[in-house]
Amino acid sequence: MLLKNKNAVIYGAGGAIGGEVARAFAREGAKVFLAGRTLSSLDTVAQDISNTGGVAEAAQVDALDEQAIESYLSEVVTKAGSIDVSLNVIGLGDIQGVPLVEMQHEHFALPIVNAMATHFLTATAAARHMRKNGSGVILALTAQAARKPYPNVGGFGVAGAAIEGFCRQLAAEVGPQGIRVVCLRSAGSPDTPGVDEVFSRHAENAGISREAFEAGIAEKTLLKRLPRLAEVANVAVLMASDQASAITGAVANVTCGEIVD
Repeated sequence: MLLKNKNAVIYGAGGAIGGEVARAFAREGAKVFLAGRTLSSLDTVAQDISNTGGVAEAAQVDALDEQAIESYLSEVVTKAGSIDVSLNVIGLGDIQGVPLVEMQHEHFALPIVNAMATHFLTATAAARHMRKNGSGVILALTAQAARKPYPNVGGFGVAGAAIEGFCRQLAAEVGPQGIRVVCLRSAGSPDTPGVDEVFSRHAENAGISREAFEAGIAEKTLLKRLPRLAEVANVAVLMASDQASAITGAVANVTCGEIVD
């Protein structure tokens, strides 16, 4: 098991991506602490993990509230003894499908502000606990729009670029304490409700079917398809594990070759 005896905190664990990663972490031996705003969705993921022999605990936590984050992590450390992995995949509140010249400033700025607030708060709080043990992994998720501009995605791509820039800087500062920081950059998993909704909106704007829009994106990749949710979760497992012990300050490319590094 790649994550045996690891304690992992996942913000946004009740969502499609967070839940899938939580299940993957648990299968690989981690004890997962599921954090989010909606306790019912967190409980569903926790029950799934428990039913398959894993260990998970759910807690209602606002990942934009500094005091709530600090209190939660202190509770996790008291229970588990350490925080080995921290992953933040909360929704950023982005609005897509509207050109920038027609978008209100607050709608453009919201995902950028949310991204910087939540990643700064959760990552630095985790790092303060991790440095006491001289090890830890902080993970974030971005998308190809962070590297490659797409029309009508509002502040989403800019928010992703900001997350990646923040992670690089944090990696430089906490590396000497044995803490790694890695981003996962996906091309968007069409088997998630959020991506399906966004694809449908862009397809409508383009006057084509949802299937045609996805096929057009897939055609731009080297593998001629988009990454499935389980594939993104598998890469998260690898980056969180000691098998990736030399990787930090990096962006793991999970775009099926849409982005070529």
